[in-house]
Amino acid sequence: MESVTFKNKSLDVAADLYLPPGFEPDRRYAAIVSAHPIGSCKEQTSGDVYGAKLAEAGYVVLAFDATHQGASGGEPRWIEDPGLRVEDFRCAADYLVTLDCVDEDRIGVLGICGGGGYAVNAAMTERRFKAVGTVTGVNFGRMMREGDLSPDAAINTLDAVAKQRTAEARGAEPRIDVALPDSPEKAAELGITALDVLEATKYYRTDRGQQSNGVNKSLFSRMGPAIGWDAYHLAEQLLTQPLQIVVGGIAGEFGAYRDGFELFNRARSEEKDILVVPGQSHYDMYWKPEATEQALAALIPFYNKHL
Repeated sequence: MESVTFKNKSLDVAADLYLPPGFEPDRRYAAIVSAHPIGSCKEQTSGDVYGAKLAEAGYVVLAFDATHQGASGGEPRWIEDPGLRVEDFRCAADYLVTLDCVDEDRIGVLGICGGGGYAVNAAMTERRFKAVGTVTGVNFGRMMREGDLSPDAAINTLDAVAKQRTAEARGAEPRIDVALPDSPEKAAELGITALDVLEATKYYRTDRGQQSNGVNKSLFSRMGPAIGWDAYHLAEQLLTQPLQIVVGGIAGEFGAYRDGFELFNRARSEEKDILVVPGQSHYDMYWKPEATEQALAALIPFYNKHL
């Protein structure tokens, strides 16, 4: 694995480049761009799990940190803006096509959780991506609009965002939201019972998956674009690449299970498949060997066929 950087406009995007065993610089390889979940980083599931295993299977894999997040450049920090996130994918493709070892006609994309929604959205307008995979992919815009599930949840959030952005423009301290409790013990103390929140805490706040850049923070005043965004908008028209969707069979509050089936139904792709991994939850698909191995058992033959 090599640490590399590439540009998104003036910003440096930090990435890890995973190379196949016995890598030969003069050979041309198929490549895959791998995207991390919301609030995550390249050292977690998108890189150390899926990136590493896909490289073992013979692919050059580029796992990157979103701009304004992780080790990538961009101020202010912790912006979760879909337009910025999707542009990162295009710039990742720009970087890969400059490498002599990459076959520009055999580039795929993979996204985990929110990275899955971004990967799908990017592939609709980035035709250099020839095959699209998602693991427990989430439509982040849909998730943000639902909020507390009240009919006006999105409007109420947008009103609060507007007030906060005005306050910050006048010199107030930024509002930084932290999505998770500090520990599983704190989650229990707070009486949290939601499966996805509990399992996210066990992943991000323990040795299971904890990384210094996987902070699960967001700048609240910049959340407006996400609330008005749909990861799968125009999938019926523009998403034509082969598509492999993987979801866990245990549905959680973040909605990856239903988002997976919505994407499957909406995608124009003639070749598409959805794998439901029985007995596994959203966060099991990040790290748990019996979950990730089943996902990879579908993804690797999929990429082998289409790249």
